Amino acid sequence: MKSKNLPLIIGGIVLIIAIIFFATKDSKKAIVTGKDSSAPIVIPVHNWSSQVVMAHVIGGIFEGMGNNVKYVPADSQAVYESMRIGDVTISHEVWESAFGKSFDTAVEKGGVLDWGDHNARSLEDMGFPTWILDSGLCPGLPNWEALKSPDCAKNFTSPDSDGKGVWLEGPQSWHGDLMPARLKALGLGDLWVVKFAGGADALWAELEAAKKQKRGTIIFNWTPNFTDAGGGFTFLQFPPYKKGCRPVDGGDGRCGSPDGYLKKSVNADFPKTHPAAAAVFKNMAFTTEHIGDMAAFVDIDKMTHEDAAKAWLAANEKVWKAFLN
Repeated sequence: MKSKNLPLIIGGIVLIIAIIFFATKDSKKAIVTGKDSSAPIVIPVHNWSSQVVMAHVIGGIFEGMGNNVKYVPADSQAVYESMRIGDVTISHEVWESAFGKSFDTAVEKGGVLDWGDHNARSLEDMGFPTWILDSGLCPGLPNWEALKSPDCAKNFTSPDSDGKGVWLEGPQSWHGDLMPARLKALGLGDLWVVKFAGGADALWAELEAAKKQKRGTIIFNWTPNFTDAGGGFTFLQFPPYKKGCRPVDGGDGRCGSPDGYLKKSVNADFPKTHPAAAAVFKNMAFTTEHIGDMAAFVDIDKMTHEDAAKAWLAANEKVWKAFLN
């Protein structure tokens, strides 16, 4: 009786083990490929066009995947701490020159993950519309030493600059006193003064006004941006950047800005709560042209940020659908 039932018993044991094995395997698979949480993905919006449009581009892709998305205004420096503590889910434009230090601090504390680079490289610095090169307003540009000439500086004044040429910086929250420190370190303080714009719109308004009035202007700008088209903007050539040259790092501040990364980052829990969205976000790598086009819809075509995102998604379906694979 024992010998007759033994094959049946062994067969039953094998069947049970097989069921347990495949059930366990399937459950693990369900965890990896399970649906994203219904909790909203919180995307920060700052105060320059490409960042806001890209927020809605990415949000539109996430929503198309079935996710809920929430957009929140956020300080461009403090956002990394907000992401670290979970108030913000992702950051999609981490500019090395402006925000690298704040980003690194958050990563070192824990709770923020580096989620890869865009294909675009970044540069943020002072410069001027390229038409000034042929205007005679400041011979010697783009070399910064051309700014030592009083005959140059007088062509870049404003009514409230006390006769000094003006560098129009972005909002002070972007870089603090980086540009005033550089101007002073270069020995230009007697001829030039730094003023801060309220936002990116004020920079573009200054570009347009200067062209109409045929007067000099030096403003803060960056690439990738809509101004990349047609070589319409030229960056000043400052002493080259090297590690440690900025005041915050113990340097004298004479140096220009570095050619830098343009990163993405996420809250450390994002890959767990939204594995599908996190994987797609990891794949996203926009080019200089992509990002410039996003900004151009707003700054040239005067669309709203939301409409610009819709227009970009419609025109670049092959680009963003490739991120889904």
